[in-house]
Amino acid sequence: MLIALIVSSVLIAGAAQITLKEGVNRVTGGQEGGLRFDPEALRAIASTPLVWAGLALFGISAILWIFALSRASLSFAYPFAALGYVLIVAFSVFVLHETVPPLRWVGVAFICIGIVLVAQTPHA
Repeated sequence: MLIALIVSSVLIAGAAQITLKEGVNRVTGGQEGGLRFDPEALRAIASTPLVWAGLALFGISAILWIFALSRASLSFAYPFAALGYVLIVAFSVFVLHETVPPLRWVGVAFICIGIVLVAQTPHA
């Protein structure tokens, strides 16, 4: 149950990142580096529903994370947050259609190995 709570929080945070990226892409027309830090850009961001949805998902993720932290030591729970990196790379490929170089996949594999090792330890 504890690991499911942690993983749910991380999954929702990953979905929030993708939602925010899609929202920003809508504001910038998909151009990387196209967002300026000025009142007009801030208004555009604030009026984009996907940005608000991403922020709401972050809020839900944070609530689940708080419940997870109440049940586990931080040194057990926090390494699972690295699953976010794994999810973001996967979501980037399948949702955003980004290209991921092989060396990045090697790094993702190392993260997965580390998470499996941490999961084998007591959580209190």
